[in-house]
Amino acid sequence: MYFTDMQHPEKANTSGRHESAGRVSVKTAAEQDAMRLAGRLTAEVLDMIGPHVVPGVSTDELDRICHDYIVNVQKAVPAPLDYRGFPKSICTSVNHVVCHGIPGDRRLKQGDIVNVDVTVIKDGFHGDSSRMFCVGRVPPHVQRLVEVTYEAMWRGIRTERAGSQLGDIGSAIQAFVEANHYSVVREYCGHGIGRGFHEDPQVVHYGTAGTGMSFVPGMTFTIEPMVNAGRREVRLLPDGWTVVTRDHTLSAQWEHTILVTESGFEVLTLGADERPPA
Repeated sequence: MYFTDMQHPEKANTSGRHESAGRVSVKTAAEQDAMRLAGRLTAEVLDMIGPHVVPGVSTDELDRICHDYIVNVQKAVPAPLDYRGFPKSICTSVNHVVCHGIPGDRRLKQGDIVNVDVTVIKDGFHGDSSRMFCVGRVPPHVQRLVEVTYEAMWRGIRTERAGSQLGDIGSAIQAFVEANHYSVVREYCGHGIGRGFHEDPQVVHYGTAGTGMSFVPGMTFTIEPMVNAGRREVRLLPDGWTVVTRDHTLSAQWEHTILVTESGFEVLTLGADERPPA
């Protein structure tokens, strides 16, 4: 989940000059364990809410269920609630909504797709993840968009290891998405995460391999590509939060929180039944 000043969405840096490693938080062993816990709780919320994403449910009901679970069961805090004035505990982005959809009285219908974006704070640390859910059966072309976006996220994740560079993530994602004749949203991006909801660096989902800062073990950040079926351009609705595709085509997004390790990477928000693509 990436929040900017929504009246002036922050444009990602395309020059290859990204944040230096000196500004990026490197977590201690104890902090990494705290991030693992926050990540596991975030994944559990998404595991829990999946069976509730059915035709007829309102996005406000999904928000209430997640809020109650985070607060009453996990004894944790839903990070989006009141963050910069955001009014709900999760984001629900339906069909052509790219990100930051505000839960409300809209009821999901057969064939919809919805991204549920959850961020949990536990013991002062954040876990952040989102998943696409298909409401009942969806047409093959819609399923393909969802699957290509998921694969794109994993292609970005698998570039990660100590010494790899920030541009490697975006390059891998962009090449795969565009080879499948979709487009990558550029105004919103992944981010460092830890005690802060949004830390350095910005993690863009397009760009050039071999550019940007190098990763070191202990860094934690999100990878969360937003992929449009049509053109990449987006617009912000008057509510100041909801971002939609400018051409009204469908959009999909997946997100995980990643820890850079000595041997590669660790996904901190992996679902209980999640099986990454081969």
